[in-house]
Amino acid sequence: MPRTREVGTLWIGGPLSWMEQLCLKSFVDKGQKITLFSYEDIPNVPDGVMRRDGREVIDTDDFIKYEQKNSFALFADWFRLHMIHQNPGMIWVDTDVYCHRPMDYDSDYVFGYELPGEHRVNNAVLGLPADSPALKQMLDFTSDRFSIAPFLPKKRREEMRKKAERGKPVHITEQPWGVWGPMMVTHYVHALGLEEHVQPLNAFYPITFRERFKFMRQADIAEGLITDETTALHLWASNKKQLGTLHNGLPPKGSYLEKLVQEHGITPALAPIKARGKQTFDGALIDEVDLEEVSTVADLTGQARSFVLALHHKFDCDIHLVNTNRRAKFKGEDMPWLADYITFLTDNEVDPDRIKVIRSEKDLRSVDVLCNLNGFGDQWKTQFLEPFLQCCVHSDTRVFMDVRKGSGAFPFLKAYGSNTKLSEREDDGKPVTRIRVEPNPPEPVQDDSWDDIALQLAGKDGWYRPGTNGHSFLYVPRDPDTLVVTFDNLDIAMTKRKDRRPWGYSFIKDQDWSMLGVLAGGWTWYREQWVYDQFDDLKKSGFFKQFKRVVFYGASMGGYAACAFSPAAPGCDVVAISPQSTVDKTVVPWETRYKVVWDRDFTGKYGDAAKVSKAAHRVSILFDPYEPLDAQHAARFTGKNVQHLRAPLLGHRLGSSLNQMGILSPIILGALNGTLTSEDYYQMLRQRRSFPRYQRELFKRAVDKGHTDLAKSLGTYILEQNPNRAVRLGMKELG
Repeated sequence: MPRTREVGTLWIGGPLSWMEQLCLKSFVDKGQKITLFSYEDIPNVPDGVMRRDGREVIDTDDFIKYEQKNSFALFADWFRLHMIHQNPGMIWVDTDVYCHRPMDYDSDYVFGYELPGEHRVNNAVLGLPADSPALKQMLDFTSDRFSIAPFLPKKRREEMRKKAERGKPVHITEQPWGVWGPMMVTHYVHALGLEEHVQPLNAFYPITFRERFKFMRQADIAEGLITDETTALHLWASNKKQLGTLHNGLPPKGSYLEKLVQEHGITPALAPIKARGKQTFDGALIDEVDLEEVSTVADLTGQARSFVLALHHKFDCDIHLVNTNRRAKFKGEDMPWLADYITFLTDNEVDPDRIKVIRSEKDLRSVDVLCNLNGFGDQWKTQFLEPFLQCCVHSDTRVFMDVRKGSGAFPFLKAYGSNTKLSEREDDGKPVTRIRVEPNPPEPVQDDSWDDIALQLAGKDGWYRPGTNGHSFLYVPRDPDTLVVTFDNLDIAMTKRKDRRPWGYSFIKDQDWSMLGVLAGGWTWYREQWVYDQFDDLKKSGFFKQFKRVVFYGASMGGYAACAFSPAAPGCDVVAISPQSTVDKTVVPWETRYKVVWDRDFTGKYGDAAKVSKAAHRVSILFDPYEPLDAQHAARFTGKNVQHLRAPLLGHRLGSSLNQMGILSPIILGALNGTLTSEDYYQMLRQRRSFPRYQRELFKRAVDKGHTDLAKSLGTYILEQNPNRAVRLGMKELG
């Protein structure tokens, strides 16, 4: 019976790209147990991959790397030896190694030749007996970071010796690539006579480094080189450079790589290739978006394809392509980049209905992300950016752009906001800095703005309390029996809503209910002493007791607040959509979103929403169980008063989906007036069966789970109802 083997690997460097996701998931899908070691949280690890802290192997914060290539491969070379030593029988694989079929080698010696001629041994796949002389000697050799390798060329060794004699030994980070990697492994294999244990070229490297581009050509080219001997197939991460520069960070159409991602259900657009060494690609910008929601992204220059595609797949946002020239003029003809850009998007499963071409200044609208790469401030004059900043930027917009030294862009942008440097390159001898621009915080509200509006809404019988850092309370009295307490962001109310009213104002007014609107001064999660004091005062004064029924309502950040502040009105009902239970990293270390509030204090009687909301009569939580972070937050609400209302495959912004289906209002109305039962909710939710987004996600899930027949039946049913492009393409792949 073949020996069952476990493989292990390491990742340093933030979220995974689709290449790492593909390789990790291939081991899971092929039934080989795989462990991923890391030193930080990684938000997009495929299901089934086991996670372990890298400090179990090497407890350090010194992640040495090859400085010339800006690569942590050096630390990985060191780590893999210790991993094998501490985990007998575990086989190391690089994160660019794909499981063609499970490795069931009986011997603990697992490595292979990487070039014809049977001499050079690679360590992308490496197994050694934990007590072997080879491993011991490699560990000894790598313990000295200034050692002079006996296998380096004689001239190089002599140069290093002379530097050491002068008191300037060459540190390992400045030594040649592979000194602790393939060069070292090759040396000890031959020095210790281990050639009989080396697997043939076809085992791991049937497509050699020089042939690596064949993975990006037509699939049958690579398939013709892979043999029955092949197990762990090295895909060569060096391909990332060409993928990033020539293919928008995605696998080329018709290539072997595309075939593999489709086979394993990986969505490359969600995790494009972002960097290679010191080179950063546009797709990396997706990691710099610090917004909870993105409804619309606009591209001014046609240079942000992979970034825009990633935004669409992550946030399900609309895409505006601005048909303007270098002088911000809208011409009658389309810009040369436009047609190819639209084809790229539709080829990558963007519904054409979600793409809008902006052909006049009057059609410009505020957007959440504005892309200006290689455009105004870099290749084009900075001042022509002004009309787009005026028309497209609201209080939470993020502008991504390139600034060329000497363009005057930095002084120009001061009036619009602060900027964060993301990366830098040199072009024609001049530095070009890629930045993220964030609008300046809104000016303190004046009497003729929110203060004036709020006082008017309150009327003579209500009241308005402005507080610290833009927070405020607005009470509008109507029905003496029912009070609805809503939580909203003042910036959104003032910049994204034409009526400049708190969320739900008109809806609550139509029911003739009284309303208490609690508004935050930005993305604060209401963690402000002044806010706590107001709730304390309202509770102490008996404000809430005058009503027969009090309901706290909010979504996401507001959902957290609705639960967290419910102790101010014991016995109230709470309705929360996709709420966080807390953003305290000591309590929810797995919560990787909302960095803007990580430094806030989430303790106290209004702190952990999952705990303090037990004072409420009923807490109704609407959430998508397939959104991992939302589901984990929902699971923390364990009180007997909690009603979990699942909304499968509708995402974090499920309120938007419910609204598009036409069932948000009756659901919220029923929840607020206390008549909504679980049966009523799930009966209304049946409407999702004809909702394109739900159909797409359900079809994709069937494919991902390998239920091909079910997926085909489902796809046929969906396409009879509507021309769902993603499903149509998926059906074509299923054949």
